[in-house]
Amino acid sequence: MNGFTRRFARPVVGLSMLGIVATLPAFSQTPPEALPPGARATPLPLSGRAAQPGSVTVVQTTNPGGETVNTLNSTIQPQGAYLGSVPTSQTPGAPLALSLDDAVARGIKTNLGSVDFQQSLRQAEGQTIVSRSYLLPQVNSALTGVVQQTDLAALGFGTLHFNLPGISSFPTVIGPYHYFDLRVGVSQVILDKTLLNNYRAARENAKSLEFSAQDAHDLVALAVTGTYLQVIASASRVDSARAQAATAQQTYKEAVDRHNAGVAARIDVTRSQVEFQTEQQRVISLENDSAKQKLALARLIGFPPGQQFTLSDTLPYAPLENLTLEDALARAYATRADLKAAESQVHAAEISKRAAEAERLPTITAGADYGVIGTDPTSSHGTFSVSGSVRLPIFNGRRAHGDIEQADAALQQRRAEYGELRGRIDADIRTAFLDLNSAAQQVTVADNNRKLAADTLQQARDRFAAGVADTIEVVQAQESVATAERDYISALFAHNLAKANLARAMGQADQNIKQFLRRQ
Repeated sequence: MNGFTRRFARPVVGLSMLGIVATLPAFSQTPPEALPPGARATPLPLSGRAAQPGSVTVVQTTNPGGETVNTLNSTIQPQGAYLGSVPTSQTPGAPLALSLDDAVARGIKTNLGSVDFQQSLRQAEGQTIVSRSYLLPQVNSALTGVVQQTDLAALGFGTLHFNLPGISSFPTVIGPYHYFDLRVGVSQVILDKTLLNNYRAARENAKSLEFSAQDAHDLVALAVTGTYLQVIASASRVDSARAQAATAQQTYKEAVDRHNAGVAARIDVTRSQVEFQTEQQRVISLENDSAKQKLALARLIGFPPGQQFTLSDTLPYAPLENLTLEDALARAYATRADLKAAESQVHAAEISKRAAEAERLPTITAGADYGVIGTDPTSSHGTFSVSGSVRLPIFNGRRAHGDIEQADAALQQRRAEYGELRGRIDADIRTAFLDLNSAAQQVTVADNNRKLAADTLQQARDRFAAGVADTIEVVQAQESVATAERDYISALFAHNLAKANLARAMGQADQNIKQFLRRQ
């Protein structure tokens, strides 16, 4: 080695040793970072029942008093989101004839109760995708560029003394120097039962919401059918009232003619005129109620504001045959969407508990990266690393125990809710059968009563025309006919509504309604 080489080699060797010395504190004096905590089980809400945006209920009450044969009062009560819909258009089209099947299909598509659950289902599916992503390879790339200058005096090197050959003074500043690093890395979870069960629980929860959305369709079908039946009933009441008004008008004309002929008293004219005007007022109020019922139906099924329509189905009386209570219960347990949703919620809670228990198990992960590093692209070199790790929890402050307790509480609550729902389904089916049977008997009685009332009115009018009776008998007979017609309409509505309620109680309401409400 000549003098020139020795003169420049010694400082290089010395600076290299100083670089090694400078890096030692980073490894010998910096404490190792604590390992991050492992994955945790995703906590579930205590209750598995999805938040309902509203409700649809059928209520049949008994009114044993009064002067009519009809002792039943049936109503359909949509509430919350089920009262509204998303209009398909803001501009009404041509008047159309609306069938019950078309009304139900429109309602399932546009009613806000269905729309709300569709968005909840999308959210749950998104959560499932996120949970699954933790189990899939994670690939990332990065480009790093560094320009750096280091003050060694600030690190304490200025106060040190070295007896290194060829070094007369210690540098206090190094740099500036630069480098770049272009790298792609991948990491993969090999084994983590907690993350795996979190994904399975999220998938089961999405499945539960899918069943809940189907149950919302059943509620929409019930709400639309009940409101459709109310429109039919209100229109029938209008037709009946118009017929009664026409009869009262005819009686009034007869009374006027008889009074002008001198064979009837003035009181007969006045009495028949009052009855005629009463029937006219009844027509006006019933027409108003019928128009409001149609508005309510239009709101349920997403019609544009101001859309004109008529109902194409009349739905006359048809007894429900060939269906026993046992068959209805069996079909309900097999097809009720809310029961399937509750069962999925129980499964989700069981999986979530297993995820919490898996927090105590080892996990295995692997990673690798490859990239190029250097002062510039023309002088870069490829570098890579491959790593694998096994993580074994030792002590986490009983965190896993707390997560297991939470998961078990949710599991027990959801099992209780599932058992309660099965009992409620049994009560729903039995109640629907009781309402159906009582309404069917009410239809029979009301039909016989209106026939008798019509016969009585004809006899009273004949007697009045023959001059052997006054208008009191005719007016009373007309009121009896009007009452009997209203009783029959109400009984028929109660019977058809009870069939629709039974269809919902059995599940797959839209299909069962087609079967139970046979159009003739």
